[in-house]
Amino acid sequence: MGAGSRLLGSVLPMVRASHAAPTLAVTSFTTALAAGAGRRSGAVAVAGAVLAGQLTVGWSNDYLDRHRDGLVGRADKPIVAGEVSASTVGTGALLAAAACVPLSLLSGRRAAAWHGVAVASALSYNLGLKRTAFSVVPYAVAFGALPGFVSLGGRLGSLPAASTMVAGALLGAGAHFVNALPDLADDAVTGVSGLPHRCGAGRSLIAGAGLLGAATVVVAARGGRGMGRAAAVLTAASGVSVVGVVAAALGDRRRLAWKGSLVSAGLTVALYLVRDHELTRRPS
Repeated sequence: MGAGSRLLGSVLPMVRASHAAPTLAVTSFTTALAAGAGRRSGAVAVAGAVLAGQLTVGWSNDYLDRHRDGLVGRADKPIVAGEVSASTVGTGALLAAAACVPLSLLSGRRAAAWHGVAVASALSYNLGLKRTAFSVVPYAVAFGALPGFVSLGGRLGSLPAASTMVAGALLGAGAHFVNALPDLADDAVTGVSGLPHRCGAGRSLIAGAGLLGAATVVVAARGGRGMGRAAAVLTAASGVSVVGVVAAALGDRRRLAWKGSLVSAGLTVALYLVRDHELTRRPS
């Protein structure tokens, strides 16, 4: 085996242990918000900080859950599968957390504080809130805080409109309910009883889809003015994606439903950027 193959063999398990899809999605969405807000080179700093934060959350999740994952035979988890050691993943989480602080400070202290709230909130989920009826709170707080991080680090240095943070919180809460669906049975075995587990699969699906749809509505209604063609198309596409989430879950393809929720979130972010352009460029 060549050096390149060995390197790939060590890197890929770490990528998978980071929860690559949501890590990439959240980093991309937040960076897009920064670029759309005109931060340009500042968007690179946002990308680095959010990536570090997401790696902290993802790696710590797999590290802390390694015994639970082993109990239910989660061979898709790199630690359980023996592809990477628990100590390596735990060390990765600590290093990512250490990098997150200076990278966040590149956007200023106030912005960094908001990003710190987002990351700390996500970590609180990993550290125990996932087992309580308040499991949705870390998702709502973390995703609601990210627009604040972007906006406070911008030229005006102010918080975004309340509706923007509400939309972020709705997306995060909706993602939580959909994300929990594939693991409800395994979580019951290992004693995890968050809000989706208490609600059950059916009501969790309704809540998740409803919250994702509500986020789209909040963004579409920004400014109280009519939408242009691009915004209307994105609104419709987001609605279709939410229907797709429901259809996938009802068809017992719950992991596909989770991926669909990321698509819905991406479309809502794109809608926000288009609406922001409309509201700032078009005369009243």
